[in-house]
Amino acid sequence: PALTTAGRALALAASALVVAVAFAGPPADDANLAPWALFVTFWVGLVPAGVLLGPVWRRVNPLRTLHTALCRLTRTPAAGRRALPPRLGYWPAAGWLTGFVWLELVAPHRSDPRVVGTLIVAYAAANLALAWWFGRDWFTRGDGFEAYSSLLARICPLGRRGDGTLVLRTPLTGLMADGPDPGLTATACVLIGSTGFDGITRTTYWRDNVDPASIPAGTLGLAAAIGSVTVLYVAALRLSARLTGQDPAALPGRFAAALLPIALGYTVAHYFSFLVLEGQTTFILASDPFGTGLNLLGSTGNRVDYDLAGPALTAQVQVNAIVLGHIAGTITAHDLALRAPGRALRGQLPVAAAMVALTCAGLFALLSG
Repeated sequence: PALTTAGRALALAASALVVAVAFAGPPADDANLAPWALFVTFWVGLVPAGVLLGPVWRRVNPLRTLHTALCRLTRTPAAGRRALPPRLGYWPAAGWLTGFVWLELVAPHRSDPRVVGTLIVAYAAANLALAWWFGRDWFTRGDGFEAYSSLLARICPLGRRGDGTLVLRTPLTGLMADGPDPGLTATACVLIGSTGFDGITRTTYWRDNVDPASIPAGTLGLAAAIGSVTVLYVAALRLSARLTGQDPAALPGRFAAALLPIALGYTVAHYFSFLVLEGQTTFILASDPFGTGLNLLGSTGNRVDYDLAGPALTAQVQVNAIVLGHIAGTITAHDLALRAPGRALRGQLPVAAAMVALTCAGLFALLSG
């Protein structure tokens, strides 16, 4: 379709511009478009785009466009040279996302434009090479950003029938569509744990007792946050399996989709004001991307309007996001339990307790900031 083609061209051009600005634009990170475009507009913007519009990044992913060109150039079939092993599932995406959140929250010089440009190029090269070998299906589960966007798109109220017709649906319907996928639990726990860690670093206790520049402390804190979420969830599901007589190894994966609304709630709570306020900087810098005095968008010299997301609005959005995410996750877990054989309903109590614990932890991090 023409709209998809235009979207792909625009996404590829925007990505090329960001990389060019990263290397040839202003050296100061607060004056260079690249860090703001990557960490604010793209990373955080994937959330509302996926939830409201569906898997749009899969449609316009510039890596898919480059992969098509690479396959034509090398006369390689788009399906690749070797089938992607099904057992990999979302594990590659979980690995990429773990690396990215470490870069975002812990790594030194993470906002240096040259570092940002190098990482974008390295990420693109690695995924293109893997897609060239395993085929275009690699992007669905192996590209961390596309996988992230597509998982959130399961909550989107827009869906398609088997014939491709666009329809409105209950937002949680998409969470019921697919069976358990390897690595989905890990991916969801990375998303919840990393946003939880971001909230912890803003608490008074962390600021007073931990050096924010300490890489070991940040790395251990991030690992502990992700690990705690994983242990809590897996322990709850194993207890549930014991109560219902189901396979304890398979049950966490079967209910992993219930974590996605909670991950969404955490993400909205922690990044709402960040996107609304700091996202303005991307628009301001895009007006003069190379710092040559241009004013392409009429925004050069503008200042961020902090009245767009005041403390009262931000607090309301944060609390509602955490609570609504918990409710949606609990409903999803209940619906998934109804599909399970035998005495599955008896095992819902540990799952509900784990979700309450995650909700309380999220609210505690917000209120302690």
